[in-house]
Amino acid sequence: SENGTRCVLSSSSEFPEGFFTPQERKDGGIVIYFIIILYMFLAVSIVCDDYFLPSLEIISECLGLSQDVAGATFMAAGSSAPELVTAFLGAFVTKGDIGVSTILGSAIYNLLGISAACGLFSSVVSRLSCWPLFRDCLAYTISAAAVLAMISDNRIYWYESASLLLIYGCYILVLCFDIKINQYLMKKFSPCCTCFTKAMEENAEQQPLVGWRDESGPLIRQQSRTDSGIFQDELDYSQLSTSLHGLNEISEDHPNVFTMPEADIKRILWVLSLPIVTLLYLTIPDCRRQFWRNWFMVTFLISAAWISAITYVLVWMVTIAGETLGIPESVMGLTLLAAGTSVPDTVASVLVARKGNGDMAMSNIVGSNVFDMLCLGIPWFIKTAFINTSGPIEVNSSGLTYTAISLICSVGFIFLAVHLNGWKIDKKLGIICLVLYLVFTLLSILYELGIIGNNPTRVCGN
Repeated sequence: SENGTRCVLSSSSEFPEGFFTPQERKDGGIVIYFIIILYMFLAVSIVCDDYFLPSLEIISECLGLSQDVAGATFMAAGSSAPELVTAFLGAFVTKGDIGVSTILGSAIYNLLGISAACGLFSSVVSRLSCWPLFRDCLAYTISAAAVLAMISDNRIYWYESASLLLIYGCYILVLCFDIKINQYLMKKFSPCCTCFTKAMEENAEQQPLVGWRDESGPLIRQQSRTDSGIFQDELDYSQLSTSLHGLNEISEDHPNVFTMPEADIKRILWVLSLPIVTLLYLTIPDCRRQFWRNWFMVTFLISAAWISAITYVLVWMVTIAGETLGIPESVMGLTLLAAGTSVPDTVASVLVARKGNGDMAMSNIVGSNVFDMLCLGIPWFIKTAFINTSGPIEVNSSGLTYTAISLICSVGFIFLAVHLNGWKIDKKLGIICLVLYLVFTLLSILYELGIIGNNPTRVCGN
């Protein structure tokens, strides 16, 4: 640092060199990067819609998971695969703070930005339950506070990283007993939670159960175990409700992915997406089809790997495009890069919100952030406990005080906004979250640029 100015590495230093020189990009090569960016957005949506979410549906049915638990576990883990890869890169390859900065820097977008997208891009008003959102917000607040406490001294020890794994283990344990905890809290606080109970009953009525075999009666069904039902209203996705819960065998198979749509606009999009559709068809078993139905875990893992790879290319292209256009590093990290690394979360949450599954969408939004904290704990623990046991990991914690305040405030604001909006996801909530996100982003950019606070930064070498 010079004269109190903090030096940060350029984002492009974490990626390979681009296809063109800086001058060639300015002379028109930047158009190629934008075409690749748009194509990567299309590819992520295809992977999520055709492979990732169908496999999640079958996993949820097979394990008997409710919407919110499925969203907070498997859906969060799969859509957060890019953050896990980024954390491992930061710990073992670049040996920098890319994992910390990416995960903490995009947390506000994950909470407010994706919530805004779910509200604005969904034509269905989704009811929300009180307990899942409170549970996930509390878990995220605890895990974020733990991470910030660990890196406050710029050092990570093995027992600190192990505590992150312990926190996530406790979170999974709570999810295992989610229904019993939910019942207890509703009975304990029923006088002040009548509106929440009513909202859950309405949600259960809107999404009737199919084939559940719980013997404990309708109380559980109304409160938590609603069928995840992501694919029950269009495109024959209802065929995914298989004999896992005693349903009859499906006689009709799912339509082939190479079937050309009838609408002209969809045909154009289908032709453009044919290369990626073919590649995914050859590499991922389609568990929507009867032949591959029992391969749903393989579909889940391979689709998560594809999501990671596509997101890496997307963020790479966005980074180079931002540098070519002269967008400051601080602005890039808080806007384009944060959105780029969270594309899978955004696409998956919007898709399930459009199906009316609000609990799954919100649990994925907050639950993916909880999983992101685990993404930091795993590589840190492996490195400090098994690889480099001689000393702690050095990290740069500059500016984390403001980050901590922003994270805690964003969690509080999203919970308060949902409560004031009557525990539902609609366009009104989307507008509120969008405004809050823009305010937080603007303040963060001003802070990073040194206009407010005392934390000016510059790109190293400039």
